Amino acid sequence: MQGIPDFHLFMSDTPTMRRRFAGASEANKDVTENSSRHVDEVVWGKTPSGTVFRVPTTYDVLTSLFRPGHAKSHLDFINLSILALQLCLFFALPRKTARVFFLCFFAFWRTAYDAGLGWVLTKQSKKRWIVREVRRRGWLDENKRPRVYRWIRSQLQDKMGKDYSFDDLPLEYNAWLLFRQAVDIILINDFLSYTLFAFTCFRIPKDLSPLLHVLRCLAGLALIAFNIWVKTEAHHVVKDYGWYWGDVFFERGALVFDGVFEMVPHPMYSVGYAGYYGLSLISGSYPVLFASLAAHAAQFAFLVLFENPHIERMYGQRKLMSMRTPVIVSDSPLSSEATRDQVSTATSSSSARISKHVRNYSSDELTPSATEGDTATDTDELMETETEEEDKQHTPRIANRRLSPRPSQFALNDGTSPRRPQSECSQHDLLARYFRKDPIGLRNLDLMRSADAKLVLLVLYALIGALLPPLSPVGSLALHFTHALFWRFFHSFGLGALLRAQSTRKGFVRHYMKHYFYPKNDMRNAALQEAFENWKDFYNLSLCMTYVSFVALAWKTYRLPQTWGAGDQLLRHILGALLIALHLWTAIQSYNVLGVFGWFFGDFFIEDYPAALDYTGIYRYLNNPERTMSGAAFFGLALISGSKWVFALAVISHLSHWWFLSNVEDPHMRKVYGPSLRKEAGLTKTIKRVALNNARILESGAGKHYAPELKRVAKEFRGTFEKVYEDTAEVLEDFLNKSRPKLSEVVQDTKVLLQQSREKLIITRLAHDLSLYDATQYQISFFPIKIAWNAPLNHSPRDWVGLYRVGANQSRLVTRTSSLGTWLPVHEEEWDGDFPVAPGESRPGSVEGVLEFSGNSLSWHTGSYEIRYHHDGKYNVMAIGGPIEVYVSKPESYDFASVRSCLMRIITLCLDSDPSLVPACSAAPSTEDAISEHAMLRTSEDDFRFWSENQARRIATGIKAAFDVEYAYEVILADANVSTLANRILAMRELIRE
Repeated sequence: MQGIPDFHLFMSDTPTMRRRFAGASEANKDVTENSSRHVDEVVWGKTPSGTVFRVPTTYDVLTSLFRPGHAKSHLDFINLSILALQLCLFFALPRKTARVFFLCFFAFWRTAYDAGLGWVLTKQSKKRWIVREVRRRGWLDENKRPRVYRWIRSQLQDKMGKDYSFDDLPLEYNAWLLFRQAVDIILINDFLSYTLFAFTCFRIPKDLSPLLHVLRCLAGLALIAFNIWVKTEAHHVVKDYGWYWGDVFFERGALVFDGVFEMVPHPMYSVGYAGYYGLSLISGSYPVLFASLAAHAAQFAFLVLFENPHIERMYGQRKLMSMRTPVIVSDSPLSSEATRDQVSTATSSSSARISKHVRNYSSDELTPSATEGDTATDTDELMETETEEEDKQHTPRIANRRLSPRPSQFALNDGTSPRRPQSECSQHDLLARYFRKDPIGLRNLDLMRSADAKLVLLVLYALIGALLPPLSPVGSLALHFTHALFWRFFHSFGLGALLRAQSTRKGFVRHYMKHYFYPKNDMRNAALQEAFENWKDFYNLSLCMTYVSFVALAWKTYRLPQTWGAGDQLLRHILGALLIALHLWTAIQSYNVLGVFGWFFGDFFIEDYPAALDYTGIYRYLNNPERTMSGAAFFGLALISGSKWVFALAVISHLSHWWFLSNVEDPHMRKVYGPSLRKEAGLTKTIKRVALNNARILESGAGKHYAPELKRVAKEFRGTFEKVYEDTAEVLEDFLNKSRPKLSEVVQDTKVLLQQSREKLIITRLAHDLSLYDATQYQISFFPIKIAWNAPLNHSPRDWVGLYRVGANQSRLVTRTSSLGTWLPVHEEEWDGDFPVAPGESRPGSVEGVLEFSGNSLSWHTGSYEIRYHHDGKYNVMAIGGPIEVYVSKPESYDFASVRSCLMRIITLCLDSDPSLVPACSAAPSTEDAISEHAMLRTSEDDFRFWSENQARRIATGIKAAFDVEYAYEVILADANVSTLANRILAMRELIRE
């Protein structure tokens, strides 16, 4: 049940090879003609160092192990001994003991396969670890380890064919042959242990008809036969080179997908394990089925964690992000075809430059050598070839491409008919315009978008309704009360906080400008419009749900009276209905005066709208009807229901809305309208006038003796009430003013704590041999982003240098925080990623060097940093340099030219000054080819591109430090243009100033 790499390398391990052309019928005809010729063909391989060699014939595991006439190595005898031992134990052990033993034995070999081989192959794929270890240990070096060398040589020489020469082949190929010996032991024992485990679990299920037994066995046999066919076909396609992951050691061809690999995705990891389930059916055992599922899942883990990343590293090409390739959009289908041909021709111009000198070929030109750069993996745009003809008489034939004219608008247009207008755009711009962090399932959710918030609410309501257990009447009432209270708090405090942020710092609009891409012609108004549209959705949803949830609570508590005349039932219903009617009338009258602009708080968002205060309708009598009558319906429902729950919620609702009016709406009204606000409404003036008249009458009449006392009491009461109101408002305002900086400090402290927690998530490893090293001989000196280090002769090759924030480490002897990736090894070849690959040994003569912090190894956050030199892959500090300051230059003035110039420097640094990424206006290509290629892939000299999202994050960090505005990295990716991004920064700063 062997798994193989899930890719197709069309090649053979025998001297007879086929040549495959890519998709041309004439080329296929040539293949047929060539295959009939009796010529010698050889397979060429190429090591990572560039050595080209002939690949000798290899044999599959079944032939090498079980064919009596084939020579056996010592490892083959070990393999056969283990297989024989398993068979003996199968017949000797009791069935129950054998079942446990073979399950554990199978788990061991499956772990050795998926975890062991996966780990080893990953290290070999990334850092050539196996080859480096073989070279370091001298196993294939006759001078360093002669006995081991001779033993390995004899083992491989005896197994291979006559075309194999141990001494003439590179170390990589011999290391691969040695590696596949170990793989054979794992794979064949993994298969046999699983099969024997299934046999130990064999049983005949009861309560099944004979027909079902027959069908079960037939289905199992069919799955096993299908499994064998898939394995056989796959091996026929990829041969031993693919079966044993040969491309991890050396190169020998390009990916070609055909045969069984065209049938299903990842056939060797999916349908290639159908035999597991066939044997599970035949054995009729659930333990076998569960073991099969676990083993199959482990194989998929091997695919995901090793196979796919290796193929991406080996054969994948880095894809530029935010690349603008011109695309002509037209209304005519015919012209679209023609222009597509034009774009294709323009895109392939660089390939034409490379191959324009190719006219005629000779057989000598196709023979690779160690001194030439061409290998068997080289391909042109017409064919893929992996073999070399040794027949000097043969000259390869190249299929010609017909360039027959296609009917198009260029053929139809004779100059008399008008052309339809065309607009130039790019796929990147179209994607940025129409797809802006759209939710996919529950991914990319933004609760500041009303549609996303509604989606979350629907999901929560559905889940709560399904998962909520049956409730008692009291529990149901508490649930409805909590539901209504949530919506009241969200409506008053949640939306209030949002409006307050919008009023004070344009927070809601800034959120949209920060996270979403808008066209460059009117980005500010587009962001404002989208923010206001979402606000209207939020407000209407919250308003409706506030009233609906309150009515639902009142309905749950309402009981229809048995006798309407008893007590105050009828009176409460009448008063409640009147209050509800008063509330509705007030809302309608307010809407008639405010219109949609005032109803949705338009003056919080739209500043250009010619809004003026209109004291007509109900506002002729009341300055703010909501302050006095907004809770009438709530109290009316409380009267009708007669419930304390409803009354309590009505009081809470009224107080919450009073807070909203006092702390959100009133301050904004004073800021926007200022002195034009009316101090007293008509009703207030009338009441005051009546009160003054009554006071004069009282003073002149019989009550003149009591008038002074009444006036004094009234003044005291009025003063007390006003003082209480002013004190309450002052306390609330003081609380808000004091809490705001504290809240900011809490947020900042939280950010610092999160940063420190990330830095402290390390295990501090210390060395105990520091007495052997002279710390005074370690030294660090600085260049702009380079450091020069000095160390004694016996320093460890695993020494490393890290970049840390000043103050992050209290000790100068031991580092206890993480560098978060900002570190460099003193000797890069001694490290495999973040781990040293060999024990520390002295490196005489290597006492100084220069390291350059750039890219991901450089900190892109401003601040003071220090450099720490560490010993032997541990955290013992040998030298400290610094502090150094990481800063971003700010523009002298915030005009377009200054912002663009400053932004250009930031972008160039964040893109590592890569000429293929930076804007063409700042790049300086050294060749005409580079200039033409960059121009071909850009529609503007201000366009720039990315290799990864990290580079866009760096630019966003630099913009925050230089211009005090925040943009999400997705917006940077979507813009990818210096001038557009500069205009976006200016628009955000203008919004902040307002």
